[in-house]
Amino acid sequence: MQSIHSVTDKNLYEQVADRIQQLIAEGTLQTGDRLPSVRKLHEQWSVSISTVLEAYRLLEDRGFIAARPQSGYYVKQTFLQVPDEPHQSAPPQKPRHVDNSLGFRVICTIRDSQTIKLGAAVPSMELLPLQALNRLMGQILRQHPTLAHAYDVPPGCESLRHEVARRLMDAGCSIAPDQIVTTNGTFESVFLSLRAVTQPGDTVAIESPTYYGLLEALEILHLKALELPTHPRDGLSLPHLEMALQKKRIAACALVSNFSNPLGTCMSDAKKQQIVELLAQYEVPLIEDDIYGDLYFEGTRPKAMKAFDREGLVLYCSSCSKTLSPGFRVGWAVAGRYQAKVEQLKWVINQTTAIAPQLTIAAFLSNGGYDRHLRQLRRAYQSQMARMTQAIHDYFPAEARVTRPDGGHVVWVELPECCNALTLYESALQQHISIAPGQIFSPSGSYANCLRLNCGLPWSNAIDQAMLKLGELIQQQMQAGI
Repeated sequence: MQSIHSVTDKNLYEQVADRIQQLIAEGTLQTGDRLPSVRKLHEQWSVSISTVLEAYRLLEDRGFIAARPQSGYYVKQTFLQVPDEPHQSAPPQKPRHVDNSLGFRVICTIRDSQTIKLGAAVPSMELLPLQALNRLMGQILRQHPTLAHAYDVPPGCESLRHEVARRLMDAGCSIAPDQIVTTNGTFESVFLSLRAVTQPGDTVAIESPTYYGLLEALEILHLKALELPTHPRDGLSLPHLEMALQKKRIAACALVSNFSNPLGTCMSDAKKQQIVELLAQYEVPLIEDDIYGDLYFEGTRPKAMKAFDREGLVLYCSSCSKTLSPGFRVGWAVAGRYQAKVEQLKWVINQTTAIAPQLTIAAFLSNGGYDRHLRQLRRAYQSQMARMTQAIHDYFPAEARVTRPDGGHVVWVELPECCNALTLYESALQQHISIAPGQIFSPSGSYANCLRLNCGLPWSNAIDQAMLKLGELIQQQMQAGI
């Protein structure tokens, strides 16, 4: 980089700040990128250390960068113009049976290698530590040539449960390894938990919109869903939850606690505690899906709702599918007072989770590389979400509203009411672009003008062109509806 000095009325530190801001606007420095150290920029641009410090403070005040203790300065998620956020949802206040076969159709699009996968919430293989995991698995198979082929029984691999218990301390939980049951991914944890606390015909309170995989589990278990209004930032409506509890309409509650799918909601710790305590008053179990908890963009890991559980009523579910390996199918449940039932169900349904993947994940978690990998993964997702949001602003109608998650890798888009996301899904699929139409996130078929987009893929010209094409298809729908 060349010297920054020039003839201007601005102070030198303002010139430095303006130059860095321009690099951010041009995309040279992207969301999550680390800025040069104060000393390095002092040498590169031939300005004093105090000038660089003042410039970085000014950029912090402008909202473009953030300091991380003992790490440096990083580019924050910023947009030239930010689309408005959706309002709180208003689903029908009536329990209903679930039929969500469309959700399975959407997920099946990941099989097509020619399709740009903006529909399924899948991480990119490029961002996962596959070489390290493969190497560890090879070592484990050599060291334990027969163990990986043996039967196991719940609760599963002890070394993995030890590492999971250690990691859960970051989520505010004090959990012993013996309180953890290993599963085949988060979905099985949720499924087993639902089965443990409900009977066919029961009603489960859910966020609306909610993850379509949860709806599929409710359908298979012959459970009814009660959709509750949900805000993209504040989360589930407490008054509506309390009203349902007072009427004794629900047998359980199921939530994605941190950076929920599809809204990206992360409730405050105070609200999480309120929900846990409210459910405990009525002795209603809470099934908590915390699969995205490690994928926060700034600050510290948000607490799990399990951290506030004093009655053993929270059944905590998570996995490494979004952070390390979807294909290993390694997950876990902390089922509180329902642990014995979950263990029995696990044994009856499929006996055990494969041992070799459990040992591999345990080894990776214990070797100190997980936190470094997470820092890189969070920066990538934050940058990709910023690019996706900017593309929505650039290519979609001005009326479009978009959520602004502080973690995870999905965004929720609300289009003008004249648009139909299912029709858009079919049209986009013909162009080899997959999206997730809003209808699959509601048992009542609500959110016909909404869609979820996956930000788990590194930004590319192909994704940019796909977003441009989606914008064109939306405009065609709007023109046809006029």
